[in-house]
Amino acid sequence: MEPSFSYWERSAFTDNADVIIIGSGLVGLSAALHLKKQQASLKVLVLERGFLPSGASTKNAGFACFGTVSEQIEAINHSSEAEAMRLVAYKWKGLQRLRQNLGDAQIDYHQHGGHELFMDHEESHAHDCIDKIDHLNKLLQQAIGRADIYSVADEKISAFGFSKVKHIIYNPLEGQIHTGKMMRALLYKVYELGVLVLNNCSITALEQEDKHIRLITSQGIFKAGKVILATNAFASQLYPGLDIVPGRGQVMVTKPVAGLKLKGTYHFNQGYYYFRNIDNRVLFGGGRNLNYKAEETWDFGHTDEVKQQLITYLNEVILPGQNVEIDYWWSGIMGFGQEISPIVKQVQPGIFCAVRCNGMGVAMGSLVGEEVAELALNS
Repeated sequence: MEPSFSYWERSAFTDNADVIIIGSGLVGLSAALHLKKQQASLKVLVLERGFLPSGASTKNAGFACFGTVSEQIEAINHSSEAEAMRLVAYKWKGLQRLRQNLGDAQIDYHQHGGHELFMDHEESHAHDCIDKIDHLNKLLQQAIGRADIYSVADEKISAFGFSKVKHIIYNPLEGQIHTGKMMRALLYKVYELGVLVLNNCSITALEQEDKHIRLITSQGIFKAGKVILATNAFASQLYPGLDIVPGRGQVMVTKPVAGLKLKGTYHFNQGYYYFRNIDNRVLFGGGRNLNYKAEETWDFGHTDEVKQQLITYLNEVILPGQNVEIDYWWSGIMGFGQEISPIVKQVQPGIFCAVRCNGMGVAMGSLVGEEVAELALNS
């Protein structure tokens, strides 16, 4: 039975929003923030199906990064140098916007640098990447105005205590954040501007009426002048035509490690594995490439195949021989597609989407949210 709202609830909470945003992750709240900054009088309501933002915004690894050498080469091969560098510039600008919007202290931003690791058996791949460093540095200097971004740093291997690692490419501009604190800071920011966020409210259908859009939800009917869909991988549940495939990322955090030598962010195997330090612990995730089909799911959870691979790498490569205990396991759902750029467009009159961050939501989310807010304001 549909919930029965009181007169007070209807007039103060559920009726007559100018804009309803579906999804309270980084993109959705960034859109809300931009809308209110542009037009303070707008009634903006955010509906979130989870108790917390339930896709990837609080379930990712907290990397403030814009691509390793391997990933840049892959992006260029997939599209073109111009398109790959346009995306680098976009991610770089997005990270700066996130820091401006919220402040480094609020999101626990630390720029300890990023490291791409190449294993003993990856000698030829490592040399291909190392050979392209000079060229990529020139391209990136044009894209973001910073020189000499990538460099070989093999001397760091023993300092970090790794085993089976042959080469490291270092990027001093990569940072890390606490994504839980990021989302709290963003929530406070939008609350201050008068945005309302309602949780545990899932959307089953959107219907267009003469003057507004009806949202059929688990909590009853809502109405809005315009709707922004910011549910990333889950957007294709409402609009199956969108080119978005879900990709589950499985993550673990160890118990505290005495004398931990790691500091910064680390990637290997073309970015499919990633780890970092957090509170004297190691956060480690990835392994989606072991079985793409199994990880193309909207279901949170774990597979033994990925769990075992992460534990093996942890004990053999990252903290060799230490057999550290695992304290947390979780997973997040990312949105991927054929194209490497996000989808920001009108999907129906008055309904807009901002989705498919291709696993780079921290870097892109702030700008993607702004873009869709501008689109909604100007349509």
